[in-house]
Amino acid sequence: MDKVEKKRRQIDSELDRRKTKRRRDDDEFKVVEGVIDPPTLKILYKLLNRGTIKALHGAISTGKEANVYRGEDVEGNSVAVKIYRMSTAETDFMFEYIVGDPRFRNVRRKSRTLIPKWALKEYKNLKRYHEASVKVPAPIDIERNVLVMEFIGDHQTGLPAPLIRNIKIPSPVDIFNEIIEMIENSFTKAGLVHADLSEFNILWHDGPVFIDVSQAVLTGHDNAKRYLFRDIQNITQYFQKLDVETEDPEVITKHILSLCESE
Repeated sequence: MDKVEKKRRQIDSELDRRKTKRRRDDDEFKVVEGVIDPPTLKILYKLLNRGTIKALHGAISTGKEANVYRGEDVEGNSVAVKIYRMSTAETDFMFEYIVGDPRFRNVRRKSRTLIPKWALKEYKNLKRYHEASVKVPAPIDIERNVLVMEFIGDHQTGLPAPLIRNIKIPSPVDIFNEIIEMIENSFTKAGLVHADLSEFNILWHDGPVFIDVSQAVLTGHDNAKRYLFRDIQNITQYFQKLDVETEDPEVITKHILSLCESE
């Protein structure tokens, strides 16, 4: 066998190996093309190798900032895998919610440095909410732009929990009061303001569950009071559409703020 023929066979062998690996990757990570770029695929394999996940299935939700997929852990239990877009995400709005946060220093606008911090911010916020017993998906693991958290939904069927806006809420008055109490506990116990709370960011799973907390700010943030009022205003407006007679948002906001001022 001459050197040219030997080299050709080596190249063919390498191409076959890569094709086989790609088919294996496709079987293990059944995802939408365009989201999983090569660097993110490497992150997924890091999580795979350390036993956080073993498979990735269809998208639960898609957005400009990130996509959420249903994954499986090593025991076959469903988990939620949130993959933040590194190259196409709109990052300008993020600055408002992360600059000044003492947990994050030297924040820059470049996506490759900002997005991982944004993902870590959601992980840290979920942890604070969870420790304060505010219903959110429990955080499981984080690696750069990939966040793994508790799957909220039916684990047997793999169906995710619906948003509250997509169901008929049982006893709207009671659920409104429960959500306001969750906002209060978020502020007084978790030290957080969601800052983007609405019927689009609350799941229904045996009660309301807050999601999408990456923009949540610490109560010491310069705009925390304004965000708190905005969250309460969004919730009251939604439940007023359901014929719930709510207290004035300003009154609710002042009450929650007074709980901390009196301590």
